Amino acid sequence: MTASSTPAAPPPPPGPGTGPGSGPGSGSGPGSEATVTTAVPARLDRLPWSRWHWMIVIGLGTVWILDGLEVTTVGNIASRLSEEGSGLAISSAQVTGIAAALYVAGACAGALFFGRLTDKFGRKKLFMVTLAVYLGATALTALSFDAWWFFLFRFLTGFGIGGEYAAINSAIDELIPSKYRGRVDLIINGSYWLGAIGGSLLSVVMLNTDIFPKDLGWRLTFAMGVVLGLVILLVRRHVPESPRWQFIHGRGEEAEGLVSAVEREIEAEKGKPLPPPAGEITIHQRKSIGFGLIAKTVFRDYPKRAVLGLSLFIGQAFLYNAITFGFGAILTKFFDIPSGSTGYYFAVIAAGNFLGPLFLGKLFDTVGRRIMISSTYIVSGVLLFVTAWLFDRGSLSAATLTACWCVVLFFASAGASSAYLTVSEIFPMETRAMAIAFFYAIGTAAGGISGPLIFAKLTESGVVGDTVLAFQIGAGLMCAAGLVAAAFAVKAERRSLEDIAAPLSMVAPEAGPGGGRQGRESGVTP
Repeated sequence: MTASSTPAAPPPPPGPGTGPGSGPGSGSGPGSEATVTTAVPARLDRLPWSRWHWMIVIGLGTVWILDGLEVTTVGNIASRLSEEGSGLAISSAQVTGIAAALYVAGACAGALFFGRLTDKFGRKKLFMVTLAVYLGATALTALSFDAWWFFLFRFLTGFGIGGEYAAINSAIDELIPSKYRGRVDLIINGSYWLGAIGGSLLSVVMLNTDIFPKDLGWRLTFAMGVVLGLVILLVRRHVPESPRWQFIHGRGEEAEGLVSAVEREIEAEKGKPLPPPAGEITIHQRKSIGFGLIAKTVFRDYPKRAVLGLSLFIGQAFLYNAITFGFGAILTKFFDIPSGSTGYYFAVIAAGNFLGPLFLGKLFDTVGRRIMISSTYIVSGVLLFVTAWLFDRGSLSAATLTACWCVVLFFASAGASSAYLTVSEIFPMETRAMAIAFFYAIGTAAGGISGPLIFAKLTESGVVGDTVLAFQIGAGLMCAAGLVAAAFAVKAERRSLEDIAAPLSMVAPEAGPGGGRQGRESGVTP
């Protein structure tokens, strides 16, 4: 028996918010508001891994490759842009400081702006729009003729990328089965570093003046990002809307039809029927959720989780934005590495970053969120303190500094990716995209804007002690976030999103442990 043919629960008795057409997984049409009972979440969570899931991963996860390509490219071309003959009157510090901060500020603004629209209009519409914004802004960055133009379109590129974070993380967590959610989310977020490797090696070729003139190579680097983005746009057309979003927003019949089609496809692929779903939930469909209710839900009902989300994002944002934008400048200033060769070194630390989530990701689903999140943050912070000490002693070369960072970021990358996983799964479904946007924006504004500005200022001086201080700040913030995770991280591994945090629209509280407050801090031990 397929899940779609599982006997339905009897419809609720007539009353406010119910009526003919209300029933398991259905509503009275798009935009309608009714009380419905649905097994859609349980049906999605019990699916085995399939080709359909690979399509989701490829269609949505590849955006992090774009982000990695963008950020790494700018970090590696900073020295070239500041050279005479680049075609742009700008200093290296302006690229790694002001432009980097504007990119992050744009990402914060984009996350908030598009996050709200994602919760209101759906995941699919917004992850198409945000990618289009990114493509346009990146293409115009390649045409920069003055510093102000470069700054403007770095901001707008970040604006598109920030919107992607909210739309994509929401869709991924709502479409991937709970058994695999942790590792898949970490690996997808970690794929940022595949883009970073590509950006590093691409910059080596594009900055080679024997191949391209100084004023052309860096422009073509941005153009390559546009080409990759267009390919992703074509693939993404086939990614569906989130059925979880559909059934809450009055599109229950569409959610039912989508999940039934996926079940038939997977049964045909596996050659056996699927097990019955674990249960149903009853919700009151609603078109949108106001900012006031979102803020009240996050900060009144989940204060510990709010502190956790902010801590994780601030720690990783400072560390990553600072070192990503500033690593090339450290190599050229302290170790006399030519600007055209810094990409080789960055490719090495980018590989370490990708391998972290790849090898550690499964442990977040088996060992558990609390142990893995806290340990990856604390271990990376301690290792960075050791790196700072060795750098201060003059014991490091360009190669050994890169090796140290590679080890640090192996652990830090898994921790940083878990920040996105955490805020996307520990708050109610109706607030998910806005919660991701909010914590990303606040945490990244605190760490991601200040990080590049402070790091650029400290490394620009050429004084070893200043750079050591920058390392120590990043290490301290990572350790602090790890301690917060040890105290407040939520046991979310292998649990349904609706069990971790009950939808705000859920009714019939007697249907589950904790009732209408199921999953809130007052009803669940984090």
